[in-house]
Amino acid sequence: MKAVLGLENGRYFFGEGFGVEGATGGELVFTTQMTGYMEALTDPSYHGQILLFTYPLIGNYGVDTENFQSSRVWAGGCVIHELCRKPAQNSSLETFFEEHGLFGISGVDTRNLTICIREQGTVRAALLTGSDDWQAAVELARSTPDITTQSLIPSVSCTEPWHKPGNGPRIAVLDLGIKTNMLKSLSSRGGDLYVFPHDTRADEILACRPDGLFISNGPGDPEQAKDTIKTVRELIGQLPVFGICMGNQICGLSLGAECRKMKFGHRGANQPVRHIDGEISITSQNHGFVVDGETLPEGCRITFVNCNDGSLEGFEDPSLNINCVQFHPEAHAGPHDTEKRYFDNMFRRMA
Repeated sequence: MKAVLGLENGRYFFGEGFGVEGATGGELVFTTQMTGYMEALTDPSYHGQILLFTYPLIGNYGVDTENFQSSRVWAGGCVIHELCRKPAQNSSLETFFEEHGLFGISGVDTRNLTICIREQGTVRAALLTGSDDWQAAVELARSTPDITTQSLIPSVSCTEPWHKPGNGPRIAVLDLGIKTNMLKSLSSRGGDLYVFPHDTRADEILACRPDGLFISNGPGDPEQAKDTIKTVRELIGQLPVFGICMGNQICGLSLGAECRKMKFGHRGANQPVRHIDGEISITSQNHGFVVDGETLPEGCRITFVNCNDGSLEGFEDPSLNINCVQFHPEAHAGPHDTEKRYFDNMFRRMA
């Protein structure tokens, strides 16, 4: 099947389509992870984006449903160099895309495309499958709304509160598109989880008498999450507050700090971060926005920074019992795993 990927800057890339015929547009972003392609594709944080894999071979172990981070693929499209059509186990990625009405393109010079994004910054793109009309692809890319103008969280958040029982601390979870592994990490430590939609009011959360508040990952621009920011602002000082990824940004905004859009963001399972004690960990990340550490209010301190660009990767306010990180401890990137450090510390703070 013919396919073409068009960029808003006028560049285009031909390839072989897989999945179904059609068109999709979104922000084109790249991830450097070498495994876990289904984990990435089903991450709700990729909603509104077309996902480019820098690793050259995708699909070699098929579709491993046990590592899904939600019930469906959220990435609007998939761009890869080489597609493995006959994996050694599980059903193929090609078959999965066909059965679920998804859009993919293979045979693309992903190295060249990644360099383009790295040098020029994240761009809007459009993927056409069943067609090689590059002009239509470029025009569709240019007409795709910028991610900063879109409110994406309502599409990925739960619509009604729900409860996952546990014998430990009662945790109110604000679902902005929460990954399955986050819920597993909280539950494995006995967390009694009360999960709420993104726009839940502060009084509704306090009604369940939680021991702490946890704010999840999510897609898009954190500035769009106005209801969540208002709720968190009202709860700060009343509860211990914790956040991961988008949750980190929401906490920063709730305290009056500023967030900025990054040139091309951090996405992959090999991002090095340095803790204030000097220890370096390799982390999994997926974000295109970051808290400006210089705008955090007095009382906050930066706990982690990115070793590559010095951007903020975590902060805390001991007096308000706030502890947040930008990376994903639950994703087990290794080799020095951050899951135990973050989640064990979180549960100690609620004791």
